[in-house]
Amino acid sequence: MTAAFDVVTALLELENLEVVYHRVATAIQGVSLRVPPAQIVTLLGTNGAGKTTTLRAVSGFLGADNAQIVGGRVVFQGATVTGRPPHELARRGLVLVPERDKVFETLTVQENLRALVPGGRADADPTRPPVTLEQVFHYFPVLAKRRRQLAGYLSGGERQMLALATALLCRPRVLLVDELSLGLAPLVVESLMTLVARLRDELGLAVLLVEQNAGAALAVANYGYVMEHGRIVYDGPAERLLAHEDVREFYLGVGHRADRKRYTDVKQYQRRRRWF
Repeated sequence: MTAAFDVVTALLELENLEVVYHRVATAIQGVSLRVPPAQIVTLLGTNGAGKTTTLRAVSGFLGADNAQIVGGRVVFQGATVTGRPPHELARRGLVLVPERDKVFETLTVQENLRALVPGGRADADPTRPPVTLEQVFHYFPVLAKRRRQLAGYLSGGERQMLALATALLCRPRVLLVDELSLGLAPLVVESLMTLVARLRDELGLAVLLVEQNAGAALAVANYGYVMEHGRIVYDGPAERLLAHEDVREFYLGVGHRADRKRYTDVKQYQRRRRWF
């Protein structure tokens, strides 16, 4: 798996990306990562590490946060797309599943799905075959049962499914998924992660998965990056991260210092410790 990751041309690459807020506060510094075809790459880190900022920089949504890219570039399918607007990136196949505000609560499930179906557009990429509602309901059968129900009455897990289903209808090449596990029970998280892995395996989708839940993400990922204070501090195949002492201690809660429960204790310890 490591060799395949190293030699395959990436669909998505970040090269030394730098982002600042309000023109002064540095959010991410020199971030580089690669997402090859048909692989799940996870970006791990605690709250405030810079994961969501990285995802917004890739997807074109930084402007809403009064932030801007001041260095580096984003490359998608060999073309530089740094700073391109979200609608253009989505047309190209770079589709975001955001952390919040994922669904239209006053529309039914089926209305949500139909609202963002891009079919029939003249600028649609002919190499990306359309996805039908029938295909979506095949992967998300619970949504088929709830199709006439208002989305505002869905459970948290069902909302995540609807957000993923809507993104799938946009015919993505790369799914950008922000905090899929947020606020969900462990069994629901496991089910959703398994579903994402199935989309990778059966549809050949590439996924950049931003997560605080390292255990759930690494269970399905091919490769992972660990982010601290706006920088990538460690990366490698998922099995290597799962075996890494610091990853196990700080993100999986196992190891001989796993009794450090408080976030402040962990952060103070990290400042005195090298990842490499």
